[in-house]
Order: sequence, then C-alpha cells, then structure tokens
Amino acid sequence: MAGWQVGIDIGGTFTDVIAFNPATAELLSAKVKTVAGDPIHSLLAGLDSVRLSWREVDDLVHGTTVVTNAIVEGHSAKVAFVTTAGFADVLVIGRQNRLHLYRLDLLPKLPPQVADDMCFEVAERIDHRGQVIAAPDEGEIARLAKTLREHGVEAVAVSLLHAYANADHEQMLFARLKEAVPHVALSHRVNPEAREFERASTTVLSASVMPLVSRYIDGIEQHKPEASRLHFFHSASGLCSPNVVRALPLALALSGPAAGVAAASMVARELGIARAVTFDMGGTTTDVCLIVNGEAEIRADRSLAGRPLRMPAIAVEAIGAGGGSLVKFDGSILQVGPESAGADPGPACYGLGGTRPTVSDADIVLGFLEDGATFGGNIVLSRPRAEAALAPLAEALGLGIAATARGVVKVANNAMSNALRRVTVDRGVDARTCVLITFGGAGPMHAADVARLIGVRRVIVPNHSGALSALGCLLADFSYTLHRTIHLDSGAWNCARLNSVRSEMRAEICRLIGRTSGEPDLKWVAAVCYAGQSYAVELDAPQLDAPDLLGDTFKARHAELYGFATDEPWQVVALRLTATVPRQASIQSPRRCSAASAQPVRTRYCHFDGDAPIAVPEYHRDALAPGQQIEGPLVVCDRMSTLILPPGCMMTMTEAGHLDIDVGGPS
Repeated sequence: MAGWQVGIDIGGTFTDVIAFNPATAELLSAKVKTVAGDPIHSLLAGLDSVRLSWREVDDLVHGTTVVTNAIVEGHSAKVAFVTTAGFADVLVIGRQNRLHLYRLDLLPKLPPQVADDMCFEVAERIDHRGQVIAAPDEGEIARLAKTLREHGVEAVAVSLLHAYANADHEQMLFARLKEAVPHVALSHRVNPEAREFERASTTVLSASVMPLVSRYIDGIEQHKPEASRLHFFHSASGLCSPNVVRALPLALALSGPAAGVAAASMVARELGIARAVTFDMGGTTTDVCLIVNGEAEIRADRSLAGRPLRMPAIAVEAIGAGGGSLVKFDGSILQVGPESAGADPGPACYGLGGTRPTVSDADIVLGFLEDGATFGGNIVLSRPRAEAALAPLAEALGLGIAATARGVVKVANNAMSNALRRVTVDRGVDARTCVLITFGGAGPMHAADVARLIGVRRVIVPNHSGALSALGCLLADFSYTLHRTIHLDSGAWNCARLNSVRSEMRAEICRLIGRTSGEPDLKWVAAVCYAGQSYAVELDAPQLDAPDLLGDTFKARHAELYGFATDEPWQVVALRLTATVPRQASIQSPRRCSAASAQPVRTRYCHFDGDAPIAVPEYHRDALAPGQQIEGPLVVCDRMSTLILPPGCMMTMTEAGHLDIDVGGPS
C-alpha cells in the first residue's frame, strides 16, 4: 500500500487523528474539537487537521461514540417487537432486579423499550433443542407485514423463543418483513443465547440504532473516494466492514474506548507486563479496563443506559469523570460528574461560553494546565475564566479558589480509583500487582495520584498517549467475535454435538470476517458454570477435547474468583470464537532516535498538597532522550496532553518513547 493509513477516534469532546504513510514512515497526529451533533463533519475536520485529502488515504479506520450516544440520549428509531405467541410481555417483565433497592418512591426499573401497541406475536414454536413444534403461518406473516407498514415503523426486532437453537423461523420472518420495513434485527444474529429477556432487549437495542447507523455510513460513503477503504473499530477489539456494522450496529457500542484498550494491550505485550489496568481519561468520561498477559478481558454480559447488552465487548468500566465533568455542591456533598460540559460549550477555561466549573478548570487553577496554551486546534486556555467558574463553589465551601480546586481533583481522583478497583479487586486481582497504563488528553495529569490511591507503584504513559485510541484504530487487525449457546453437561459429554457446533461457528465467522489475506487465527473461550448456577466463569483456550482437564481448570478458576469449588456437575453453557487476520500492511509506531538529555524549557508553579504553589520544571516530551531519568515534581508536555508528576516520583524515557514512572511507596 502506497497511500496513507489513518485512524480517527471521535469522542464526546475531542476528535483524535493519527496518520501513517508506510512508504515514507511519516507519522502525523492531531486533536481537534468534536463538532457537536455532527460526527461526519468531525471526521472530515480530523483529516483536515493533518492536512490530508481523503484521496490520499488507502485505509481509514474509524472509532466512534455515535451508537453509545444515541442509546444513552434516547435518540432511537421507532421500533416494533415481534416474538413468539404468549411472550409479548418479555420486555415488560424483564428481571426482578430493582434499580433502587431502598427507594420505594422511585421507579423500580426502566420502562419497557417498546410500547404495548408495538409488540406483536406470531403463532410459532421451537423447543430448546431446536425441534419445530409449530411452524408460522404465511398468511399471518403477511398480515403482520401490512400492520407494520401501516404503523410506519423504521425497524423491527424479531426475537423468537429458542431461535438460538434453530433460526429457521426468524429467517422466514426476515424474508417477509424486509419487504415492509427497511431494517430488521434478528435475535439469532445479535445474541444467539438462551437468556430470553436479555436476548430480546439486545435485539431491540440493535434495531433501534439500525436506521441511524445506516444513515451515518451512507453519509461517510458519500464523502469517501471510491479507491479508499473504510473500516470500523468494533467493541470486541478489531476491524470490521461497514456491511457488518449495518447488520450489527451494536458492534460500535464501545468502539472508541475499545480502540484505546487495544493499543494499551500492545504496549503491555511490548513491555512484558503481566497485569495492567488502563486509565483513559478524556473530556467526557474515564474508561478503565484490566489487561492480563497482554490481552484485554472480553465479556458478553454488560449494560448500556440501564439496558442489557449481551454482545462480546472489551470489559471497559466507564464513569462520568472526565476533564469536562461538571462539579456541583448540594450543601453537603461535592460531586464530580456524570453530567459533562461536553464539546459545546466545554469547560469554562476553554473560553467558548462555558460558565459552570469542571475538572479541567480545577486543573488549570492548580497549574497543571498552562494559562494561554492552545489546545485542540483553536482553543486558548484561560485561567481567569476557570477561577470565575470556581468562585461561587469556593464561596459555598468557604474555601479559597486553590483549595477548592484541590478538593475537586481529589473527589475526581477518588471516583476514578474506585472504578479501577472494580476491574481489579472485584475480579479477584490485587491492584498492587498491576501496572497502570494511562492515556487520553487528561489521563497523564491525574495518573500518579490515582495510582497511589489504589497501591499501584508503576505507571506507563505510552508514546502518542494523547491519541492512543486513534493509534489503536490504526494498528488494529481484522477480527470478529461470535457467541453461541451450547449447554453441554459434564456428565453427558457429547463430542459429536460439540464438534458440529464448533464447525458451524468456524464457517460463520469466516463468512463474517470476509475475504482477507491470510488464514484467521482462531481463539476459543468457554463459559462454564455449575449446573443450575445463574452466572458463568469464562475460560480462555479451553480444553474442549479433554473434558476432565476442562473441569479441573473451571474449578480452579471458580475457587480463585469466589473462594470455593465443589465436585458438583458442571456444564459449558456457551462458546465464544474470535477470528483475527493481520492487515495487509504492518503499521508500526515509529521508534525514537537517540538525543542528548533534555533540559527544562520553563518553570511552572503548581499546587500539590501544600497551601502554596511550588516551582516545577517543564519539559517537552519530544526532547526527552531514551534512558533519561528525572525526579518529580515535574511537568511533561506534548501537543495533545500534559503529564503531571508529583513529588516523590521518578520518570524514565524508554527506547520506544514511553514514559515509565515509579510513583514511590512500598516495594
């Protein structure tokens, strides 16, 4: 490939771009303000920021929050729900879990995703083994199609009972309903699992964003030159084609955060880090994830906007604590987020009309951000505007501006440290044995203090940390993940059935991943539980051909996670298969050249724990030499982010351009 390879990650506040030319090894990067409500304009502005015409781009890989934002903000299409006769209430009944266990004055659960008059039943039935009990009537399907057309629905979610075991009836409905409704989501494609409510709910979510995603891809392809290839970064960490995204739009539900985790996983493998946690602090949220032996955890059980989301995705924990998170005081509690100033108007210090205090305003008051610095293309940071925004909060607290800013940062840091505990301690991993890999525009500013709060001693700030999600898009391979319910009992192990399912999954995933160069690398994961258990333990590279060894591995992992294991019967409830194919060209992040030890470019004054600011040397990251060691406190700046190193830390620049930090504390 002679043209440019471009990765673009559109976040809630900023759009990050990294472009690489394989022929010249030239690398360009930029961060621009996201155009609120116009992701296509943001994408084009990203290309313009690195002064590239799309005609010069061979491959554009895109990470986006368009699906997540639509679901969270409730901007979804008018959807009808079609299911087996007698099961139209599945979305209403849901699960018995309450949103607020001790608040009887609040709704116990969210309202159903589809109104009663938009739920339809079809007289058909398949049992849990896939045997047909009653076939649907062609006349009934024709009448249903006519009704849906009359209601003017944009999309239909079809979730028939036990369709995961036999999809024939769903496929029959698809062929007929597609003539009446442009977008049809089928549960056996979205989530081929036995959990009826979760499968139905996820299928409705998929249908609700199908029209939006289709229009979004159409808009991009109208601007895309014919010779350029477009790929999307999906939630399970890899590239997929626009056609896959059209059919399965929820693949983009965690697109941007997953790309950053994928790049951080590469850094962990490069540095030989056995256990790492990612810390991605952007303008709107902070996303954290556990990485073990260079691989991020993939989970199929999560939620989005309070709705079940049963699709394989990187196990990212997200909280509303980013640089643009708004700060509130209700008279007793100082709260940071989850509401955000976003891209428009943004924090007060951006000078774009924001007046409410944010974490970024606290950062600039503490000297972590530089007054007058240009950021994101056209944003000029203003400390006076930040102080004006914090002044009412300081008055309410009875504190000075600097003390108030320190309080805001401490509250934000504690919220982020709690998120890190949830992906480590809550999953049976001692956080003190992990290395923190931090990135995002604001991550390196807070990483050292957050690491100390959870007992982590080592922090890595990767090369290109300010745009690591865009780099993850750029470096990603083609991949796809497929999930399938199986229910294979340990006491009645059926090798023939297991091999049949595995063969079907291999054929299906090769079809989905498309025609690429090279054979796919296949990775299996088994979800195993004790008979009757409602939760499962996921095992990587399971010994599916040796059930006794598989059982021993399951029991050992169960004991590690929950503190006990028994000799009771167990079963494999589901299989997950991931296929990966390397891209046509290997794109590597450039290595740094040797240079003389850098000297400070200026002195900053930063507030740490004391009342008065202290003098802190500032370095340019690009000037640091491999092997150079500097003791904190210090500030390291590049065009996209700022690293703040408190007193007691020691920083070393690696040969690859990563910053390796010892934050101090017990060995």
